[in-house]
Amino acid sequence: MSGPWVEKYRPNNLEEIVGQDHIVQRLKRYVDEESMPNLMFTGPAGVGKTTTALALAKSVLGDYWRQNFLELNASDARGIDTVRTNIKNFCRLKPVGAPFRIIFLDEVDNMTKDAQHALRREMEMYTKTSSFILSCNYSSKIIDPIQSRCAIFRFAPVKGNHIIKRLEIIAQKEELDIDIKAIESIVYFAEGDLRKAINILQASASVSEKITEESIHEVVSKARPQDVKKMINKALNGDFLGARNILREVMVVQGISGEDMVTQIYQEVSRMAMQDSIDEETYVNLISSISEYDFRIREGANPRIQLEALITKFLSKSRTD
Repeated sequence: MSGPWVEKYRPNNLEEIVGQDHIVQRLKRYVDEESMPNLMFTGPAGVGKTTTALALAKSVLGDYWRQNFLELNASDARGIDTVRTNIKNFCRLKPVGAPFRIIFLDEVDNMTKDAQHALRREMEMYTKTSSFILSCNYSSKIIDPIQSRCAIFRFAPVKGNHIIKRLEIIAQKEELDIDIKAIESIVYFAEGDLRKAINILQASASVSEKITEESIHEVVSKARPQDVKKMINKALNGDFLGARNILREVMVVQGISGEDMVTQIYQEVSRMAMQDSIDEETYVNLISSISEYDFRIREGANPRIQLEALITKFLSKSRTD
């Protein structure tokens, strides 16, 4: 294997961006016009914010994109000095062989408020020579003066069918033997995070070129979805001991953590609600119980005791129906 696959198969242009068609179409207009306003990319991790920023810069700036592109991660350089030195020095220079320069600030929601106010001033001063692309997970952490100066693009989690297509392409190029159930398991555990999906695929391929559903479960160290579903159904049908035995099997034998188990229970209950397997009132009550025991586990309570107590909440719902 030659390095991380997330870098090896990172899209180089806007046409290759996966699952964000509504955003790509708007960005292509900036490429055609050879001008763009300040942009803000916001959304969860692994959905293509950084990749889109790089692809846009390459498309707009052309062959001289490296000389006219500055990338900074605000998690490492989050103070006001970064804005006053690195960014200001870059913006002062004239673009070379390109219409303007682009400054890409990743994870800008980690910048201090003082640094954000200084950044707002730089965005005002260098509008004729530079454009900014800001990337963040939570736009609510960005001060309003910056948000009002940006065109905001909200990235959604990548849909399962797009992830499947991308994984099939990578598997074919890497000559992997992978079945559809293994790919569906990756999609289930990735939860819309394409970067996570590719990393799971690469980790599985490092063990064997034949990738099965079982090998995916071993890599991600999560409970099998069918086991979680079976445990919930037993509890809802009034079989506490059967549900508890599955829980113990998953946590002790498979070694699944309490936090991961709560998350998977939540995912399965939500899926059952979407499929109308449980009614709305039961779903609301179960989510309330899940949130309570999730908080207890994260605060340091014994995971097995708390999860067994959570199962009794499912049991009580079955008796009230």
